[in-house]
Amino acid sequence: MKTFVIFVTLFALAACADECYKDVVAACNPTLSKQLAGIANCNAKYGGIQELQPDLQRFANHLFFRSFDFLLMATHYGNYIKNRPGFEKLFRGLSDSLWSDGIETIKYITTRGGQMNLNNIAKDLQDEELTSPSLELYEMQSIAKALDVEKKLALQAFDLHKSASGKKHESHDPEIAHHLEEEFMEKHRDTIRELAGHSRDLSVLLSGPDASLALYLFDQHLQK
Repeated sequence: MKTFVIFVTLFALAACADECYKDVVAACNPTLSKQLAGIANCNAKYGGIQELQPDLQRFANHLFFRSFDFLLMATHYGNYIKNRPGFEKLFRGLSDSLWSDGIETIKYITTRGGQMNLNNIAKDLQDEELTSPSLELYEMQSIAKALDVEKKLALQAFDLHKSASGKKHESHDPEIAHHLEEEFMEKHRDTIRELAGHSRDLSVLLSGPDASLALYLFDQHLQK
């Protein structure tokens, strides 16, 4: 019985692997035409990319949304009123990093034979845009906001990794899981650790006798 099950499984896998070949044979045999219009399965898709593509699209769009948020925060600290070049540098760096991650995700989707959909935006992000929350925050609030954003992105990557690593056949894709580990998880871990350290250091400094001087010195530190 075990031998029979193994045989059936191998046969099914072999049949799936021959989909492109079958398309070509079906397109060529009747007329020997070179117009191979019916070879829809001759693409780069395999594994769980078809099932996980919408989640990857939403992840990329989330990265772009937060990149713009950080850019607005950087602009807020870069004006002549706030004049916090250290905070401007911090948030501009976070913005550039998330933008690069979003572009990398789009490249990965297309490498795996998929397409990007910029309109596939998570509902919570759409609802947030309707409320238009202000990003002109005080220094401590802005770092706390950035930390929460990075944690949320990291958890979204975890959810994707869980789906790709799970036992569900349609979404099981170790290559996607590996890509997430290599390109995002390690980097987000380091960013979260850095922001958590900034939050802790700044809270200690602000509890001192001269908060204005503490903010100035902390901003100088961020410029290095």
